[in-house]
Amino acid sequence: MQVAYDMQEFQALPSLTPEEENHYLQAYLPLVRKVVRQLAPQCTAVMDRQDMEQVALMGLLSAIRRYGLPDEGFGGYAAQRIRGAILDELRSLDWRPRQLRQKFHHINDVIRALRRTLGRDPQTQELEAEGVTAADYREYLSLEGANTLASLDELLCSDDRSLPLQGRKLEEQVMTQHMLSKALTQLSEKERHILSLYYQQDMNLKEISLVLGLTEARICQLNKKIAEKLKEYFFQS
Repeated sequence: MQVAYDMQEFQALPSLTPEEENHYLQAYLPLVRKVVRQLAPQCTAVMDRQDMEQVALMGLLSAIRRYGLPDEGFGGYAAQRIRGAILDELRSLDWRPRQLRQKFHHINDVIRALRRTLGRDPQTQELEAEGVTAADYREYLSLEGANTLASLDELLCSDDRSLPLQGRKLEEQVMTQHMLSKALTQLSEKERHILSLYYQQDMNLKEISLVLGLTEARICQLNKKIAEKLKEYFFQS
């Protein structure tokens, strides 16, 4: 996949000149690298890092043009747009070829069967006994992690929630924030902590696992439960 970066592709907002856009692109490059570093462990199985950086840069440019002159609130908005651009690209790719999809579903079936038998999530050695190697399981977790992060971002960082205040009705924004606040109360303290580490501290899953003293596999499982809880809440509301 090749992503061409061309300033001519976008129609600039009147409030910013091309020179100003270039200035802010350079100023916020560290943010691009930070988001790419955060998502890379889950996404590089599908998209190489250079492609991720190009997509992230386009996300930053889109954020600048939608937001206008950056202020103190721009960093959080831009981070959501950059992350969303990468995950949108991930979803648009045929990111699990047939053979890999079959392998993914097979491992998923093995895990579900063992979970029913054991009454808990299986350990690595128990998976190996069923023919799932440690390398296969790491690959499975990488793909599952990318899928789960995409779901969480869709719930928590959709375009509607990330638009600047002046682009939305005040009462609509207040209602959305109220619903999100209530939805987060459905989570345990540990689950809220994980979301905080990911969205506020910009940690990746490996870093979160080290902070909490859990395995990456367990963090991936908890992320999936978080996504399921939030989806259930929003679906019922």
